[in-house]
Amino acid sequence: MTTKLTLPKLDYEYADLEPVLSEELIKIHHSKHHQNYIDTYNKLLDEFDIAKVENDINKIASLTTNLKFNLGSHINHSIYWKNLCPIKNGGGQIPENSNLIKQIIIQWGSVEYFKEDFINQIMKIQGSGWGNLVYNKITKCLEYLETKDQDPVALKSNLVPILCIDGWEHAWYLKYRNVKKSYYTEIWKIINWADLDKRFNEASS
Repeated sequence: MTTKLTLPKLDYEYADLEPVLSEELIKIHHSKHHQNYIDTYNKLLDEFDIAKVENDINKIASLTTNLKFNLGSHINHSIYWKNLCPIKNGGGQIPENSNLIKQIIIQWGSVEYFKEDFINQIMKIQGSGWGNLVYNKITKCLEYLETKDQDPVALKSNLVPILCIDGWEHAWYLKYRNVKKSYYTEIWKIINWADLDKRFNEASS
């Protein structure tokens, strides 16, 4: 029997990301959307295990795509929640002597230029997807990467996710309606730079 997924507990309360992301939005996003991806994955996993026992190759093939989609969503959202931090707890604040910030300045010139470039890139997503800052273990550089639907960065073995921003409509519409650029602009106020720096240090060590 393959291990089932469980919904990760947030490091903050649903209301703590106000005013950038509303309590209602975070509650629905976490307890409904993320939970649904987990529930669907676990259900499909049961069917997959039965298909393996029965050596039903056609069934296994048909389940694989949906399993990847829902597992990818869980992976992406689990990083996304950690990438966020309430303003009162240091969200938006850059740690001193941050190795990540040093690399950003080398590549983009400044944090502000980096943010501007990230926003411009993620605005190009058509439909649903994720905007990611990744570390390339081959080039030793940071890169922006768009992933479609729920594809996780982990599908590319040489890339490590540092920052994952949800570009699906459910991540911002309740708060920002049709003005999604405001979501991509305001979210930097609650970015957990300490978490990003930790991920960068681990990826580049």
